[in-house]
Amino acid sequence: MANDLLRGKKGIIFGALDPNSIAWKVAQRAHEEGAQFVLTNAPVALRMGAINELGEATNSEIIPADATNMEDLENLFTKSQEILGGKLDFVLHSIGMSPNVRKKRHYTDLNYDFYHKTLDISAMSFHRVLQTAMKLDAMNEWGSMLALTYIAAQRTFPDYNDMSDAKALLESITRTFGYQYGSAKKVRVNTISQSPTPTTAGTGVKGFNAFINYAEKMSPLGNASAADCADYCITMFSDLTKMVTMQNLFHDGGFSFTGVSQEVMERFED
Repeated sequence: MANDLLRGKKGIIFGALDPNSIAWKVAQRAHEEGAQFVLTNAPVALRMGAINELGEATNSEIIPADATNMEDLENLFTKSQEILGGKLDFVLHSIGMSPNVRKKRHYTDLNYDFYHKTLDISAMSFHRVLQTAMKLDAMNEWGSMLALTYIAAQRTFPDYNDMSDAKALLESITRTFGYQYGSAKKVRVNTISQSPTPTTAGTGVKGFNAFINYAEKMSPLGNASAADCADYCITMFSDLTKMVTMQNLFHDGGFSFTGVSQEVMERFED
């Protein structure tokens, strides 16, 4: 049910690829809540996905942009303000990719050119987005800039590979840039640490199906869905959370603070 939480707000949503994407569901919910926004993704991703369908459904323009390219980002933020008629109120960074994972390189045998691309695409790109927005003075006061992360930034999961390092960097950037942006412009910067979610990127991780089942049994509320995450993102874009910044917010049904669940313990009883 819509409550007009984002009525009059303007933003940019990175990373919507197909209906399984969290960013796709965030765009749908933002539209329902009254927001206007621009959709963006890398040119290669736009060719692979179905983003035009989402653009039509949400009355949103689509601007191709490589989030590792500063000229693309400057063009994106400049054109978005022209299209939307003013400064922005929210940005969603839903970007992550590891060539090492795609090529099935083990963490102890990484290709370092791939490793650099993982960090650049999945973490440094958020710094680029934040820096571009700040230099162009593109955000309104109390605006919200949000990135999606995962608990592998804090805990070891054998097959999450170099994406764990990227997520740790992403969360550090959130804290460090969040302080600077909040002090200078009263813009808030946060990450949401989501349950394992069967997106196109998530299912590319080795052993994903086994782990999502494990997380379901470990979490007292079960795994949070992509639609649930979209709802949380909407609250983070709204004025209801205007004093929240520099936080890594777990959205995982309680997994992050559960040592072991009764259901998992029972599976190991003699």
